[in-house]
Amino acid sequence: MLAVVGTVPDPEFPLLAGKVTLENGNISIQGRSVAVNRGTPALLAAAAKVGEALGQEEPFGYLVGDIGRGEGSQQLYKYLAKHLSQTDFHIIAFHYIQPLIGWHNRILSVIEKMKKRPILVADAGYMYVAKMSGRANAYDLFTPDVGELAFLADEVAPHPFYTRGFLLHEENHVPDLIARAYAHGNAPQYLLVKGRKDYLANKEGIQAIIDEPMEEAMEAIGGTGDTLTGIVAALSAAGMNIQEAAIVAARTNRLAGTYAHPTPATQVRDIIQYIPKALREILSGKHEEKHEQG
Repeated sequence: MLAVVGTVPDPEFPLLAGKVTLENGNISIQGRSVAVNRGTPALLAAAAKVGEALGQEEPFGYLVGDIGRGEGSQQLYKYLAKHLSQTDFHIIAFHYIQPLIGWHNRILSVIEKMKKRPILVADAGYMYVAKMSGRANAYDLFTPDVGELAFLADEVAPHPFYTRGFLLHEENHVPDLIARAYAHGNAPQYLLVKGRKDYLANKEGIQAIIDEPMEEAMEAIGGTGDTLTGIVAALSAAGMNIQEAAIVAARTNRLAGTYAHPTPATQVRDIIQYIPKALREILSGKHEEKHEQG
């Protein structure tokens, strides 16, 4: 089973823990509806759509309101420290949470004492704090964009704000940035770098590049990186190994975007609805057959 830990940009949103379903295009947790725009709700919606396509159970969400002040994140950290050891999730994906090193290390200590250690995925703020704590290698997958990868590659930056300027956030620098991140111990078992091209890498180097189908308008749509993280986490929860899940997820996310016929005005929820169709096509090999024939 997949658990997703993150925040909602609403200071009045209470801490909720429970299975997440999709209702009328929104996610629902413990009877509370949350709009799917981007961030953790988009990640959860994408994961739920993968579960729908594969006949898997709904993801389990740990959500709290936080608009960057940290109060909600601290409440969530405290709750996880108390309750996480009682769970048996196959995979836990950590997302938008304030990067608080002390709390991160406490949560990781709880996880490492669990009877069966779950697969650990980190994106956004939690990926930052994993690197800042020096414990990136405790994770199985990070899903950075190119700018976030630059922070992982900077061995001296204590915070993303201080990433050195010479690490240009350009896609042709991605292979070098990946190599630097691994050389300095700031990367997990796998990196899935999101962008115009998606790169899957480990300490041995780049293992796959996924660059089609390509929709230029996707670059302007907020939340498509969140959906990619949700898809790969859900596929891993369904039993795929990380490498296979990452490649299938990248292809699925791109194909769902193509089916949505995106424009700069397209919302991420418009893409999410096509995830089951895209996933089924990728898993059946039909998309590859069409590409080869084309």
